[in-house]
Amino acid sequence: MSDTVIRQRIAQIKNKNERRGDYLLLFLVIALSIVGLIFVYSASKYSAETTFNNSFYFAGKHLVGLLIGFCALIFGANFNYKRLQKTGVVALIVAIILLLTVFTPLGYENYGATRWIKLGGITVQPSEIAKICFVIFVASYFAKDPTRAKSFLKTLPVIGAGGIICVCIILEPNMSITVCFGLLMLALLFASGMKISHFILILTPIALCVPLLIIAEPYRLNRLSAFLNPWASPKGEGYQLLQSLYALGSGGWFGVGLFNSRQKFRFLPFSESDFILAVIGEEVGFIGLALLFALIFFIVVRGIKIALKSKDYFGFLLAIGISCIFGIQSVINALVVTGSIPPTGLPLPLVSAGNTSLIVFLFSFGILFNVSKGGKN
Repeated sequence: MSDTVIRQRIAQIKNKNERRGDYLLLFLVIALSIVGLIFVYSASKYSAETTFNNSFYFAGKHLVGLLIGFCALIFGANFNYKRLQKTGVVALIVAIILLLTVFTPLGYENYGATRWIKLGGITVQPSEIAKICFVIFVASYFAKDPTRAKSFLKTLPVIGAGGIICVCIILEPNMSITVCFGLLMLALLFASGMKISHFILILTPIALCVPLLIIAEPYRLNRLSAFLNPWASPKGEGYQLLQSLYALGSGGWFGVGLFNSRQKFRFLPFSESDFILAVIGEEVGFIGLALLFALIFFIVVRGIKIALKSKDYFGFLLAIGISCIFGIQSVINALVVTGSIPPTGLPLPLVSAGNTSLIVFLFSFGILFNVSKGGKN
């Protein structure tokens, strides 16, 4: 057999292996989702039983979302991501329309914020959908002409689109998702090859806007004060953070045992959603949290690896965007729960209760898997 034939055969085998897709990514994502279901049940069991006389009430809703999410994952995994390249502008328009819908009679207010759309008995959070729509728009925009990132003027459509979305979200109000969007936009601009001078140029006004947004709303100032000294208002603004720290401290190295959390007995607000990480830390300890974040870290690494191996620029930016959303949101949630940054209402992806976030992330990871196999149907 000649060297040429051998090389061709090796190339065929490599191409075949590449088209199989990153099944390790799917395994990690499904594993994290199942971990989330277990701890949603653990964290919500008491409140569900006392409020609805059904300890599986919240876990059951989460399970329904998980099953729908797995269907979305399968659909995304078998949907040729390259078809999305032509839908960039449409995705952006859909995102903006959904975000504006919360200010109509369809908008649903909860805890003083209108962040959801309610249709019958179903509530949807548009900001979660808007994140993947924005990634599709940015990836599509730069894929048409990768040199656009080198021109400041040609990056303005992306900056403008991101700005419009951020304004819509901050009016809900939702500071945490706004920050997440801002960081996502910066990450995509950086990944697309934006000049450092241009990057600093847009970073400066964004950094200046953050303190202005905090000052604009009294509740944000109260949260900042509670973050700086939660013991000053242990039964007020500092209560949630203190209970979170108590939970993490109680967990020690190995935790108090699965389903044995004490803070979930209505001491820790939002124990099944935004602060589920504190319950996890209490029940499985530092070692358990380390394993959880190792799982999250490897998912991000697989996503970046898929991006770097992508055969086209659209797939590269799409994979980077999905990985960044997941990574940024996970880090922000962990920083909030540990008291490293002021409290914000941001769920831990694939783990916290919240079906819109769960379904959108699972669909996004399906698309990411499709990128890993080169867009094969």
